[in-house]
Amino acid sequence: MKTDVIFYELIKELPQIFFELIDKADTNPNIYTFIAPEVKQQSFRLDGLFTTIKGFENEPMYFVELQTYKDEEFYERLFREIFVYFRQYKPANSDWYAIVIYDRRIHGTPPHPRYQALVQQHLRCIYLNELSIRAEDSLAIGIAKLFVEAPAKATSLAQQLITQAREDFPDKNLQKKVLAFIQAIVFYKFANLTLEEIEAMLDLDEFINTRLYESILTKTKLKLVSKCVDKGMSIQEIAEFLELDIEIIRKYLQEKS
Repeated sequence: MKTDVIFYELIKELPQIFFELIDKADTNPNIYTFIAPEVKQQSFRLDGLFTTIKGFENEPMYFVELQTYKDEEFYERLFREIFVYFRQYKPANSDWYAIVIYDRRIHGTPPHPRYQALVQQHLRCIYLNELSIRAEDSLAIGIAKLFVEAPAKATSLAQQLITQAREDFPDKNLQKKVLAFIQAIVFYKFANLTLEEIEAMLDLDEFINTRLYESILTKTKLKLVSKCVDKGMSIQEIAEFLELDIEIIRKYLQEKS
């Protein structure tokens, strides 16, 4: 699981964070569904789309892209995919926006002047490393900032966000989701540390009982599969040694071959 995967999972599970990030905090997230639709004829999948549920077609659609590297043809590809989606799915919504979330401005490329009308009416760019965190800011801004925070500051920010989440979300299920995402981001920012070292930095009691944790643990164990194969272990032995399902091991080896 890469950081961008965590980001899309975050706004899928907690869409209110996305709407706060784009200054639309009064939007009702319950009228939207977050999907990654496949455009079959062109063999590509949109990274993320907030599309409205039936009866709310007067509200805008939001195409979401997280961009963490420089791509000179980014806007050509983005607008092409959006219009091919319109042709294939024919949504009833008349209004739409492309929300491009860059980790840093340096990874952005200016759209060609031919797209000026689209840029003015439908494009909004957000730069995570330029977000400023104030005491009165919501968790959305803090969590978004955590994605690009320097490792030296990430721990203190994560601890601050964890405290804030426990205060802001009396609903235990919602609180658990938010805490899991905060801790997952930290886990990947400190990929060189062991789980025990990260546990010493943050309280992981809630995290270890989440789907995110199970996914991370599985991917961590899979990194050892190649070494086990080199030692002559069979798939059955590897599965027993790593405490993983044998089909997960077999699929991993097939993808590696």
